[in-house]
Amino acid sequence: MRFLICLVLALTFAAPATAQSTAGLTAEYAQQDADIAVRMREILTELGNYDDVTVQVNDGVVTLRGTATSVAEVGALEPLATGIAGVVAVKNQVTETADIGRRLDPAIERFRSRIDQFIVFFPLALIAAIVFSIVVFIGFAIARMRQPWERLAPNLFIAELFRQLLRIAFVIFGIVIALDIVNATALLSTILGAAGIIGLALGFAVRDTVENFIASVMLSIRQPFRPNDTVEINGDQGKVIRLTSRATILLSFDGNHIRIPNATVFKSRIINFSQNAERRFKFSVMVDRDADLGATRSLVADTVQALPFTLSEPAADTWIEALHSAGVELIVTGWVDQNESSLVRAKGEALRQVKLALNAAGIAIPDATQAIQMISDPAPHSAKESTSVQTVAAVSDAALTRIVDAERDLDSSEDLLRPEGLKE
Repeated sequence: MRFLICLVLALTFAAPATAQSTAGLTAEYAQQDADIAVRMREILTELGNYDDVTVQVNDGVVTLRGTATSVAEVGALEPLATGIAGVVAVKNQVTETADIGRRLDPAIERFRSRIDQFIVFFPLALIAAIVFSIVVFIGFAIARMRQPWERLAPNLFIAELFRQLLRIAFVIFGIVIALDIVNATALLSTILGAAGIIGLALGFAVRDTVENFIASVMLSIRQPFRPNDTVEINGDQGKVIRLTSRATILLSFDGNHIRIPNATVFKSRIINFSQNAERRFKFSVMVDRDADLGATRSLVADTVQALPFTLSEPAADTWIEALHSAGVELIVTGWVDQNESSLVRAKGEALRQVKLALNAAGIAIPDATQAIQMISDPAPHSAKESTSVQTVAAVSDAALTRIVDAERDLDSSEDLLRPEGLKE
């Protein structure tokens, strides 16, 4: 009985304490909700774009109602609310407003802000532009000077290349200074990176053009030939007219222009027949098997050497090349000064004189053909051939030289060959 009385008394005193504790927790949660609401309103007031948005907080759940000027502003509300301590969830019931005036206000404000920034930035930008113009003007003025570029460069093409590189260097230097004045040097790395990517793409796209340009530079420096040189390039023979920044122009012996890309010239085997004045002609002659080959060789060599256009050094030479069914083949060589004598005419006259010498010595020249002669026909009269040596002056070569000189006089603006330059 005593136990029941004690239990009743304990429950009677405990009930008011429990009610008091529950009331305290409720008051604490209400204060926390109020603090969240105040914090959220302060944030919206500071942003200034959410004057029409109301905030209600209940048990940590934030409810937002009202309108905003854009969908982006509506979407930005939820991250703002969840960043506040104690927020359990967010109910975003804010919608985009249909009021045109309210929607235009931010754009007008941004436009006014940019105008203000431009007004502040314009004097600095003007100073940067003036400094850039001065630097570029100085660079271009130096590039226009004839000296020292024409003295340093082997030809006008390389001199113009030096000038162009100087212009580019001063333009880049001016850009760096201008960006430094406006405190935008970080933009320079972006520009250079984009320029590098674009340059790489263009390099692959115009690879052949770049290769031809580099070949032009190398050929203008090395100069493996000069104007009027007789050369053979990639199977084409002719006299050199000029070397341009794109091609090497030859005048063929038929009078035609041959344009060979410089990239091909640079990679091809070049034979320069004009490098040395001495040049050898060569031909073969057949003699009878029964002839005294030693005496015949001496006769042929002496005949060629005795010609007035044949040089004494190197001397004319003759050797036995092969034995054929028709006879013995002799190879005959001689040297001429190609500046004074025509190589092809000297070769022809030497061959004629060798034939006359062999006939005079009674050495037969075999003929593989068979002639049929009618008995009733009279023997054909053979005119006596002149033994005097004919002139072999380089008349045709001189004519071609005059044509080349006339071609060069017509247009000498772009010629990378200089007679006084170094020759490879």
